[in-house]
Amino acid sequence: MVDQNRLASGAATLATAEDTMALGVSLGAQLRAGDVVVLSGPLGAGKTVLTKGIAAAMDVDGPVTSPTFVLARLHRARRAGAPAMVHVDVYRLLDHAAADLLGELDSLDLDTDLDDAVVVVEWGEGLAERLSDRHLDIRLDRAAESEVRTATWTWSGP
Repeated sequence: MVDQNRLASGAATLATAEDTMALGVSLGAQLRAGDVVVLSGPLGAGKTVLTKGIAAAMDVDGPVTSPTFVLARLHRARRAGAPAMVHVDVYRLLDHAAADLLGELDSLDLDTDLDDAVVVVEWGEGLAERLSDRHLDIRLDRAAESEVRTATWTWSGP
């Protein structure tokens, strides 16, 4: 049976960081092992804040910070049988269009199978979709000279 909530697309205006966290919690509650979340948007759009909300919904160990300089961080599930969250930042790989994201992640020896985790990828558009047929694409934008952000999201795959 197909989960109809996972097929939904959506949009939201996010006036505060708390709104961005709340959206992350809402979307994070829908995630399951094997899902890939692809976050895109400019610097300062709220990708890491959204990821904190996803992590809160998934009840994984923290703290959740930007993994820019380490490429990926593993956040283990606090509940038995629940998926871990792998938080990835591929900003450093953007100049390498042919980058092998799976190979890069495998070389990190994260001590988890990606099929048993939810993988959240910042700056992953065009690369991260290769990790799974099931992915959630989220675009965050920030209005010029404003703290207000907009988010749009679409589920892809089975």
